Order: sequence, then C-alpha cells, then structure tokens
Amino acid sequence: MNDIKVLSVGGSRNIGYYASLRLLKLGATVTFLLRSPSVFNDDAAIQPYVSSGKARLVKGNALVREDVERAWTEAAKGDDNRPVDFLVFTVGGTPRFSISKGFVISPPNLVTQALLNCLETLPAPAPKIIVISSTGLTRVSHNNLPFLLKPLYGYLLRVPHKDKCGVEEVLAHCVGWPWEERDSPGPEILGPNWKERVPGDGQLKSVVVIRPALLTDGECRGDSASQDKQAYRVNEGDLSGSYTVSRKDVAHFLVEGVIKDWDTWQGKRVSIAY
Repeated sequence: MNDIKVLSVGGSRNIGYYASLRLLKLGATVTFLLRSPSVFNDDAAIQPYVSSGKARLVKGNALVREDVERAWTEAAKGDDNRPVDFLVFTVGGTPRFSISKGFVISPPNLVTQALLNCLETLPAPAPKIIVISSTGLTRVSHNNLPFLLKPLYGYLLRVPHKDKCGVEEVLAHCVGWPWEERDSPGPEILGPNWKERVPGDGQLKSVVVIRPALLTDGECRGDSASQDKQAYRVNEGDLSGSYTVSRKDVAHFLVEGVIKDWDTWQGKRVSIAY
C-alpha cells in the first residue's frame, strides 16, 4: 500500500482515526480534512507521519464545499500524477442528550450534507468510496434488530440515525441500490434538489457501505484472530443477533477486509457485529 492515496473525512477520532492509522502504518498517504488540525498536536502515533509527509492535515469543514474541494486537491498531490485511490468517510458528529429526542447532533443533517459535498466535488476518475453507516436504519433493518436494542435505536439514536438514513438514500441513488421511499428522511435532511448535486442513478459502482452494530470502545479482536476463531461476523445486508462491535474492529475490517480485498466487497452494504 506504499503508493495509495486516501482522503479521510471524519478521521480525527474513532473508526476513521483507527482506520487511517492502520493505513499509515501500511505505507499509505492519508490526507485528513480537519476542523482543528491541532487535534493531532500531541498525538505520538500520528506525528511521525505528519513529519514525513505521509499524513497531510487540511484545515476545513466538510459542510463547506470549497473546503472539501481543497482536501481533494491536497490528497491528489504527488510526483506520480496518480488520482486519489480511496475516500474513507466516517463523519459522525458529537451527540448531546435531549430528554425529548434522545441523542441529537447539530446540525441534524451533518453527515448527509458532508457526504453530499464529498460526492458533489468528486475528482475524475472517482476514487473507491467507503462509508460508515449503521445497522437498524430502515424499517426492515430495525425489525431485524435484537429485541433489547429496538427501544435504544428507536428513541436514543433516532435523530442521528435519521441523518444516516439520508446517507444511505444518497448512496442508493448513486450506486443504483434499491431504496424504499418510506425510509427517506425527507428534505429537512437531504435538502432541496439533492440529486442534482451527485452522480446520476447508478453511476457510482466502487462503493462499500459498512453498517456496524452498536459501537463500543473495546479492543481490536481482529489482530489476534485465528483461522479457527473469527474475530467478528460480517454479512451483506442484515446480520442476525447483532448486538455490539468495537470501533477498532470496524477499522480492522475496513482496512484488512474491504481495502485489501476490494473486489469481494465492492458494491455491497455490509453489516458487522460480534
């Protein structure tokens, strides 16, 4: 992976951070779009890559189209004139708790609008795209959740998951995946004329959506897994008995599974859980 170029949007923490660090260790050049590049000032793991130029920090906001354009330009730089290979999109927002609404983010369409900006400014040729979503978003997927998780998803995570539904609808349109209108979050999330901002129906094929179960801060089991013992389960579509999975294991799958075995996962929406 010494020669691949990656744009990481949402990579300052959690899954995006862990995945980006893995990619850097493998020799990739990773460009981070960050509202506050100082977030890495005291990060002993990232700083050597910043010093060597393998980690590039672009100050900007994914909600600002011009900032995303600058990030694409920076990510493509190099002596080889090669385009960006991967967009790793892991935007999630910082939730706060509301008695009446559960966890909320501001703005409520943060993730959807950030993705729309990334897709609206896609360079040519388009990179491979990996997007972190969630299980339990659509009505069918919610019905497949374990019984004990349904109240949590229906109340506490309802607002951020509505935003993630916007992400899924946008990608379904761009890739040509089926999408039920009843699952649409509506114009308050998607915005007006959103289809005019992105590639047309079915034009994008090099896309993978990863849908983790309820995320935890546990350790990475993937690095110590053996052929006899699986670290986590993955499946196209829903996955029965999906309770939890750690952010570090999602990052492990993103790099060691999806990126390293792209042909297997391209064009799929994949659930991951223990």
